Amino acid sequence: MNPAVLLLADGTRFEGEGLAATGTSLGEAVFYTGMTGYEEAITDPSYAGQILGFTYPLIGNYGISGTASQHPHPCVAGVALKHLAPRPSHYAAISDLGSWLDANGVRTITGIDTRALTVALREHGTIAAALAVGADAIANVDATLAHYAREASTRGLVASVADGYRPGETIGTGSIHVVLLDCGVKRAILRELIALDVRVTVLPYGASTAEIMAYAPDAVVVSPGPGDPTDLAGTITVLRELIQQKPVFGVCLGHQLLALACGAKTFKLPYGHRGGNQPVKDLVRDEVLVTAHNHGFAVDGASLPDALEATMINLNDGTNEGFRHRTLPVEAVQFHPEASPGPFDARGLFARWLERIER
Repeated sequence: MNPAVLLLADGTRFEGEGLAATGTSLGEAVFYTGMTGYEEAITDPSYAGQILGFTYPLIGNYGISGTASQHPHPCVAGVALKHLAPRPSHYAAISDLGSWLDANGVRTITGIDTRALTVALREHGTIAAALAVGADAIANVDATLAHYAREASTRGLVASVADGYRPGETIGTGSIHVVLLDCGVKRAILRELIALDVRVTVLPYGASTAEIMAYAPDAVVVSPGPGDPTDLAGTITVLRELIQQKPVFGVCLGHQLLALACGAKTFKLPYGHRGGNQPVKDLVRDEVLVTAHNHGFAVDGASLPDALEATMINLNDGTNEGFRHRTLPVEAVQFHPEASPGPFDARGLFARWLERIER
């Protein structure tokens, strides 16, 4: 084991033990409240640029299956946890968590008080952090973090995780053809679309309107992803053109990008919405849903133009969680339906969206 330090920009310092990957990882420190789902979270592209602290004290007890991974490689900047289970017990496990993190070069700190870390983040809000593993990295961590905190930006995060599929790669053989703009798509979203008789062609988030239309899709879906949606000005312009020509649907970052394309505004949340327990009210059906989230930016509901109808709000802070266009087949949600059970799981939600396609 190597010595390790997690340093927050306000000076809060956590000392623990690191795994094999040495050096310094920089990013926003955030926390994840789920008791399970660590493999999915670590490989979730929406966590790119973030050092992920797990609030549950024992992580890794069912190992790594490989089938739960949402991306070909881990996407987090680093991992912080209390206890790392050394010997997993699960029939599907192909590796223990620690060995898998080492094999993928993920800098990790163990043995810290993650409850204290969570309290610090709840009091301060989102904060820049450095995870240093090894004596050399620790010796320079204060200066490294100070420089990062001055220069930090989310630009480039989408590009770092929009690499799971070849441009133009088609998955599935269904009768409905969807072009998916990859801002960091999760495998679960593709799985649920394919289960609905959909054939998905994956294109990069920077694809032009002409490139997308050349595939003659029945609809376009904009995937989740990390960072500030205003970083993707070109994608917003393309979506503004597409909504006049094709049904367009969005999830998470896709929700924010579509809102901007329609004339709404977005803003940075003080804490972000993360975890699997966010209450969302469906304004159309007058129901409350328990949903899964991971995003640091939100759509300003007060800025929605008259053409958009708010369909969902977050009951914790009143932020917009969904909208639909009043006349065009354009609709989006902020939460992650592929990780939210119930009437608004991905398959049910996507099925309702697909019903709006005229073929």
